[in-house]
Amino acid sequence: MDVTEQTFEEDVVRRSHERPVVVDFWAEWCGPCRALGPVLESEVEASDGAVELAKVDVDANPALAAEYGVRGIPAVKAFRNGHVVDEFVGALPPAQVRAFVDALAAPSAAEQLAQADDSDPEVANALAAGDVERALALLLEQVPQADAEGRERIREAMVGLFADLGPEHPTTVSYRRRLASALY
Repeated sequence: MDVTEQTFEEDVVRRSHERPVVVDFWAEWCGPCRALGPVLESEVEASDGAVELAKVDVDANPALAAEYGVRGIPAVKAFRNGHVVDEFVGALPPAQVRAFVDALAAPSAAEQLAQADDSDPEVANALAAGDVERALALLLEQVPQADAEGRERIREAMVGLFADLGPEHPTTVSYRRRLASALY
């Protein structure tokens, strides 16, 4: 779907709370953009609705390009839960685009952790309720009592949740620091 500055909030940000949305920032005059476009479309279509594709013409929507730090095109950004969680710049080969889309289509770290048999019930309940910050707090509380293997499992779980939120999300930034302090 083509997205504009007027429709971006609804079509991408809000929609990304339901399923991941891949945004292709492109321009008509850009040769690599024309090469990447059909590859992205094919791989997103192969996800059978698990991922959606939105296209933003940077010439017609310069404010969006500026807001999301697009400095070169094609620029592809993946949104989940209203935030950018992954991205790349340039025309990648089909196999790399497929891996990018497949990673987005896979269950999120929060979904995996909530359903894991060995998951702490409180953490699982917080994640099932969509309260990632509470789950991170509960995991962080477990660090002091955990052995080396347990600390590594907690670290992996928290890093997975950070990836779900995206590297710039305020909760990621805050808890990454707290986790580093608790571990080291």
